[in-house]
Amino acid sequence: MDSFALRRQNNTRSIILHRKRKVKILATLGPASNSLEMIEKLFIAGVDVFRINMSHTDHAMLKQLHGFIRAVEVKVKRPIGILADLQGPKIRIGTFAEKEVKLTAGEAFAFDTDITPGDATRVYLPHPEIFAGAKAGDSLLLNDGRLRVEITKASPTRLDTKIIYGGMLSNRKGVNLPDTLLAIPALTEKDRADLEAAASLGVDWIALSFVQRAEDVAEAQRLVKGRAGVMAKIEKPSALPVLDEILKISDGLMVARGDLGVELPLETVPARQKQITRMARRYGKPVVVATQMLESMITEPVPTRAEVSDVATAVYEGADAVMLSAESASGAWPEKTVQTMDKIAQSAENDQYYGSIIHSQRAEPGATAADAISAAARQIAETLNVPAIVCYTGSGSTGARVARERPLMPILALTPIINTARRLALTWGTHAVLVEDAKSLDEMFANAGKIAFDEGFAKSGERILITAGVPIGAPGTTNMLRIATVGPGGKGV
Repeated sequence: MDSFALRRQNNTRSIILHRKRKVKILATLGPASNSLEMIEKLFIAGVDVFRINMSHTDHAMLKQLHGFIRAVEVKVKRPIGILADLQGPKIRIGTFAEKEVKLTAGEAFAFDTDITPGDATRVYLPHPEIFAGAKAGDSLLLNDGRLRVEITKASPTRLDTKIIYGGMLSNRKGVNLPDTLLAIPALTEKDRADLEAAASLGVDWIALSFVQRAEDVAEAQRLVKGRAGVMAKIEKPSALPVLDEILKISDGLMVARGDLGVELPLETVPARQKQITRMARRYGKPVVVATQMLESMITEPVPTRAEVSDVATAVYEGADAVMLSAESASGAWPEKTVQTMDKIAQSAENDQYYGSIIHSQRAEPGATAADAISAAARQIAETLNVPAIVCYTGSGSTGARVARERPLMPILALTPIINTARRLALTWGTHAVLVEDAKSLDEMFANAGKIAFDEGFAKSGERILITAGVPIGAPGTTNMLRIATVGPGGKGV
């Protein structure tokens, strides 16, 4: 099962047309995949957007990877998205005199502001914001949640705790505080520098880590200045009660199940994943499901059955994209992992129950002309069983609105703006093509038919549905539907 629909050209070579699935694949670059050759292989295997993890990438490497991706983009003649993922604030303990200590359940342990190396009774915690916000009864999770302590007494310089789950604790391990809203900015100085470097290069998305409140996203939007979409990573429980506010000013969401699964009870993560996915769909914002999707393929050539089911579940939920982390960044099988994820997605979308499941989760359209047109486009397209919905879009909002409806047929988004085409690489069901601005409605309809034919979506004599805004070129004016017939050889409608 290939990732692409292909057409033979001159009986000698195949040209890439479009993916055979609607959900997108986001893959992280790293030591196993950061060469020009491997990036091209991963794109051919199924990657739509490449993630650059700024926790492990300096600015020189960022520039090199950006150049590699853009070189592949030119070669394959398809827009490719790039997402720069900011590290965010990392909370870690200090060091121990013996480098490692054993904490025993039921015993006492303290965190304080003394820089002296710790022992089995205490350790330095170099984060005054924790002392300012923590209170008795709050939990601290250490070393990715393997150890848990509960605060029994809190002061501005010391947290006395009782060990709930013990184990070995070593130098500079991470700390999570699921019960505490910290007065800590989502953007560190490193993040600010990384954001500016990425936005200046021309990446398409900036992912903001450890979002707790809408103000965190607003600050990132202010710094980005419209040069990229801002994606809020939902990995703190404190973000969930204000998800509506975060969604209103974010351009997309990521269900970052790594830290979210540490700070929330594990059994609640699937329900939270559904909540976040459905809320993002209701707002028409792209939503990515991430972390440990095919974790075993870091070392093994095949995934577990549970991992296959996990990926398929995200597809059935209508997520815009599914993400690979270490599997593609440092794993032994990056290309095979992408191929596997692509096959799982195709299989789920070809399931006889897929359409009804997606339909049951569809939100009511908003009370705007653009939303009403998009909802009508989906209903008419499915009634007539057209092979594609063609959207003319400048900012990408028209394509995103139609994608919000999750139609059964592909969405062909035509745009004169390359940045819009690249950003739509993350949007469900959308195949973006760079075109020149149409000068008239007749030219618009003719181009739609020709491109639908050339890109392999429609045959001569088939009908397509076209949605656009009139007057042509005016942003935010989606107000027109047209049913058109593709002419002979795709020429005109």
